[in-house]
Amino acid sequence: MTRMTNFSYQDELATAERAAREAGSIIMALFKGQYDVQEKSKNNPVTSADLAANRKIFEIIRGRFPGDGWLSEEDKDSSERLRASRVWVVDPIDGTKEFIEGVPQFAVSIGFVVDGRPQVAVVFNPAQDQFYQAAAGQGATLNGQPIHVTLRDQLDGALLLVSRSEPRKKFQVFVDRCAIEPVGSIAYRLAQVAGGKGDGTLTFRSSREWDVCAGVLMVEAAGGSVVDGNGKVLMFNQPEARHRGVVAANPILAKGLQELWAKAMAEQP
Repeated sequence: MTRMTNFSYQDELATAERAAREAGSIIMALFKGQYDVQEKSKNNPVTSADLAANRKIFEIIRGRFPGDGWLSEEDKDSSERLRASRVWVVDPIDGTKEFIEGVPQFAVSIGFVVDGRPQVAVVFNPAQDQFYQAAAGQGATLNGQPIHVTLRDQLDGALLLVSRSEPRKKFQVFVDRCAIEPVGSIAYRLAQVAGGKGDGTLTFRSSREWDVCAGVLMVEAAGGSVVDGNGKVLMFNQPEARHRGVVAANPILAKGLQELWAKAMAEQP
C-alpha cells in the first residue's frame, strides 16, 4: 500500500479520509433500505442518507478545521466562504439518483481548496469499496495503489464515460468515433478516468463545484488534464460555484475532446 507522506496537507487528507469513510458507513447502512426522499427542485432528489452523511462530514471537518470555509450541496451557500483562502467543497452523495435506484455508481466527494485550486481530494464509492484519494503534487491512489490516466492519444476508439441521464443528442459527434459507457456520478467518473477505467469523460451540463472538485484533482494528480467547455482550467470557491461543461482525459486526448465538445455545442447549442 502506498502512503502519501511529507507534504503540506497530510492532516487535511487524513481528515478527509476519516470523514469519507464514516459517511460511507452511514450511506451503506441505508442503501437498498428504508430512507426518506424529498425533491429539492424538479428532478433533483435528496435523501435522508445525503443529509446524515453531510452532517457527519461537517462534524469531522469543522471539528478539526473550524476556521475553514465550507461549500456543500446539502447546505445553504454563504458568501463568507469567498473570504476564506481554505475551503472544503463537499457532496455527501454524488449520484443520489443512482443511490435511490440501487445502482452502485455513487460516491462521497470531498475536496480541499486553497486559493481556488484543489490540494486534497477523496472520492469514495462505498458500495464497491473503492477509495480514491489524491494530493496535489503527490499522485493519486485507489485503495492505496498508485493510479494513472490512460495514454491513448487518438480519439478513434477511445472509451468515454458519460452520464446515465444526460441527453444523448449532443454526444452523436463522439459516438461516431468513440465507445460510450454510461456511468452515474460525475465524481465517480472522474475518479475512474484517473484510474484508467476509461480514457476520458465529459459533460455538456453545467456542473456545480461540489460535483467535480475532488474528481478534478484526482485526474490531474493521476497525470491528466481537466478543463471546462472553453478549454480553461477549473477554479474553485467562485461566487457562482459552477462550471459550463467539463472535459477530462490525458492532456493530448483532452484537447481533442474539448474541440469536439465545442463543435457539438455549436451545432446543437
